Amino acid sequence: MCQLLGMNCATPTDFNFSFRGFKCRGGVTDVHAHGWGLAIYEGRGVRAFHDPLPCAHSPLADMVSSYPIKTLNMMAHIRYATQGGVSLENVHPFQRELWGIQWTFAHNGEVPKFSMKNNNPQDQEQEQTLQPSCSSGFLQSEMPMLGRCKEATYHPVGDTDSEAVFCAMLNALRAEFTTLPTLPVLYEAIQRLCCEIVRGRETETIFNFLLGCGQFTMFAFSWPGSREGSKVWNGLHYLVRYPPFSQAKLKDVDYAVDFNETNDESDRVAIIATKPLTTNENWKEFKRGQLLMFDNGLPYSKPYECVSVERRGRGLSSRAIPRGEICPFKYQYNIPQLLRRAVFEALGKEDEEDSSKVWSERALDMGCGSGLSGVQFRSCCKHLTGVDISPESLCEARERSIYDRLIVGDAECVLQKEKESDDSDDDVWYDLVFACDLFSYIGDIRGIFQTVRRSLECKGGVFAFSSEIINDSLNKDGDDGFVMQSCARFAHNRWYISALTEEFGFQTQLTTESTVLRRHDGKDVLGSLVVLTLPSSVHSAQINLSGL
Repeated sequence: MCQLLGMNCATPTDFNFSFRGFKCRGGVTDVHAHGWGLAIYEGRGVRAFHDPLPCAHSPLADMVSSYPIKTLNMMAHIRYATQGGVSLENVHPFQRELWGIQWTFAHNGEVPKFSMKNNNPQDQEQEQTLQPSCSSGFLQSEMPMLGRCKEATYHPVGDTDSEAVFCAMLNALRAEFTTLPTLPVLYEAIQRLCCEIVRGRETETIFNFLLGCGQFTMFAFSWPGSREGSKVWNGLHYLVRYPPFSQAKLKDVDYAVDFNETNDESDRVAIIATKPLTTNENWKEFKRGQLLMFDNGLPYSKPYECVSVERRGRGLSSRAIPRGEICPFKYQYNIPQLLRRAVFEALGKEDEEDSSKVWSERALDMGCGSGLSGVQFRSCCKHLTGVDISPESLCEARERSIYDRLIVGDAECVLQKEKESDDSDDDVWYDLVFACDLFSYIGDIRGIFQTVRRSLECKGGVFAFSSEIINDSLNKDGDDGFVMQSCARFAHNRWYISALTEEFGFQTQLTTESTVLRRHDGKDVLGSLVVLTLPSSVHSAQINLSGL
């Protein structure tokens, strides 16, 4: 299948290094010799290059790889044709205008619902509306529409399922919005379309794409897999380069660059690729069904995280239609704010962002991400530690200047190491531990409960968290207490959380029953906000728990 390369940057950056290795895969180190393309955002415009020749042997590719074009957002594609002939019209990235914005799209995989090989009207779901046919050879009369779309505006020019699904996504977005959507709303809409595209053909579909929507923003989605009879795994990987920089060595050609000599403190670059491009860097593979939004060289995996990007003025920019509602709260995306309110209500405290009302001596933000949860709790904490497994997310958290300490690592492991440390100068304890949207990525949370108890038992304190909930409240034989949902996120049973609360000696102060935590596939996802307390085992509690 094809391969993808994307780059999203904090400052204008050239892509010569990554493209130098990537183009070798177009006919030298790999078999993707059926054309290549490149789309580079420059302000409101897009500079595009397309060539049906193998990228490794293309004079145009040689010129581009040595031309110092700097950009905040770009994508490239090398093709191994599985649908459609080797011709210019089938070369990615594809490009269309929507809302006065240049959108670009590159795809790796096979999408049966949009395949000219597998399309069968009898296989289409009943709600799909059919398009009129065209003369290109792709039977648009058999191509489904997505979302609320009833009439298509965008049509594929070539013969690939990739261009067809791109057009269908744009048609759906155009039908849904009459005002320019904010980034959290757009994130949810794209996520919903991805689910619709995959639904019903999960085992057959391979759907990895890059979607550019203006000079600042890129979305990347992965539904990985292997073609029938093939052992080649098709997914997506990414990494973020940030200060202090180091040397990077390309995998496909003997070439290395020490970015510490070429970049400065303001630079940060996110690179997305089908397969890692370098041999000595820590690439991360996308999870199945994961959608990431990249801006300013950083990944965002939750709609409410996209709010901060919107507020910095880096949302979609259009002169064609009016801007939509910027305030995110009506969409119930701000789990950190909801959890803060729950904690203050449970403790009987006034919810005021006043630094004079500090009531926590030492607080821990588990899975702090980009720091939005820390923003909500900072005013009530004298000392705040943030822990997250993603160093890229901690880059933005550090920029917020709200944490006294930031630690890269698994939250549970970090807590265990702190308690097991023999260093007498590092007597670590907490009286407030909170976790916003962390349990969705952890199935068995018993270890979390155990380590949090050990961290709180010295002084006593509060453990607050959010959790997506399974409706079944009964403990059944063989039930683990949690399940992996179709969206690749965990949900937990109420009885499981209650059992852990009792096992580790916590007391429940507040549990919400049906809080809307997010939306998925057009539906509200319900969960609980839980506030627990643990009495001190050694000293009197530092937090006033009276009257609870």
